[in-house]
Amino acid sequence: QVHVVESGGGLVQPGGSLRLSCQASGGSLNYYTFGWFRQVAGKEREGVASIGNDRHTYYAESVEGRFTISTDNAKNTVFLRMSSLKPEDTAGYYCAARQGAVSENQYLYPYWGRGTQVTVSS
Repeated sequence: QVHVVESGGGLVQPGGSLRLSCQASGGSLNYYTFGWFRQVAGKEREGVASIGNDRHTYYAESVEGRFTISTDNAKNTVFLRMSSLKPEDTAGYYCAARQGAVSENQYLYPYWGRGTQVTVSS
């Protein structure tokens, strides 16, 4: 069973950049698909990006071209590089893992971290 812990959230100005990290333990990245999700209070959690063990990726339309998901297998870490941030990107960001194909469907991911807050504001 894989365990994931997020880090890297914080306060950033509009137009700025931030990199989130998801440290995985208890399982190699080679056996899991990882996803980043975000949630604003009172709203449904939405899939932001996902990367499979075949390196296939998925991006939500709202972040395409601004966010990049990547992995460092040596460090068992998944990254989400966020650029050109907008106030509407403000949310709690969560890392999740599953065994299966890339997906933006949160209900397919059984393993979740506690999240890290990203606030985009001037």
